[in-house]
Amino acid sequence: MKIAFIGLGNMGGGMAANLVKAGHDVRAFDLSESAVAKAQQAGCATFDSATEAVQGVDAVVSMLPNGQIVKGVYTSEVIGHAPTGAILLDCSTIDVATAREVIAAAEGAGYDMVDAPVSGGIAAANGGTLTFMVGGTDAAFGRAKPILEAMGKAVIHAGAAGNGQAAKICNNMLLGIHMIGTCEAFAMAQKLGLDAQTFYDISSVSSGQCWSMTSYCPVPGVGPATPADNDYEGGFATALMLKDLRLAMEAAESSGAATPMGARATSIYEDFAGAGHGGLDFSAIIKIL
Repeated sequence: MKIAFIGLGNMGGGMAANLVKAGHDVRAFDLSESAVAKAQQAGCATFDSATEAVQGVDAVVSMLPNGQIVKGVYTSEVIGHAPTGAILLDCSTIDVATAREVIAAAEGAGYDMVDAPVSGGIAAANGGTLTFMVGGTDAAFGRAKPILEAMGKAVIHAGAAGNGQAAKICNNMLLGIHMIGTCEAFAMAQKLGLDAQTFYDISSVSSGQCWSMTSYCPVPGVGPATPADNDYEGGFATALMLKDLRLAMEAAESSGAATPMGARATSIYEDFAGAGHGGLDFSAIIKIL
């Protein structure tokens, strides 16, 4: 299959490489010269614009920083330039309203399109083990699924257009809340004289168990290897967690949802990022607890 891939950053670069490994002809574009060079090394053909990259393709996949950019790329450089028979897949994490607006524009022009944000981070993007949460019609999902399966371990249809984004921001709001709670518990255990490994051994098999405890422990040397073991470098940056939490708060306000814990988590991560720690993994929040 001939696939255009737009957005070759920390996530998109690995995803495009996995499409090449799966045997697809990948036509890549990014504004970053270094990202383009890495895509070339991974076997992608590269182009000087998104408009060029989408010519004659069977599918377009994008991984872009925000909703404004997604809207601009699709309305100006994809819709009307890619063949109308191409399936469009936006894997960016953006606000629900913009996702639905862009998909409506694509459908109005005769395209099938899905929003398919991801969970798993850079390591999963490189390893092809992402989880995709997909919004769109049954027909669009059916066309998108084989492409997404080349980049992930789980592809789940969340429902109508925009529901992939809804699932992503709800999930990451929960993750932010869980991580802060996990860090608080470890910090308090230490102050009470309880060894971190001992607390992990107990809580990881008790009712306090959660992913932030057993798969992404924020304490160095405890549990599986995580960014905590690399001085909180790599992983899922605090700035990205804050972006997702802010999207969740926007969605909560527009839908009338009560999210007091989400709001508090957002405030805590805003303070942490504002203190200059936006580049550290989000589990580094334990440093201020």
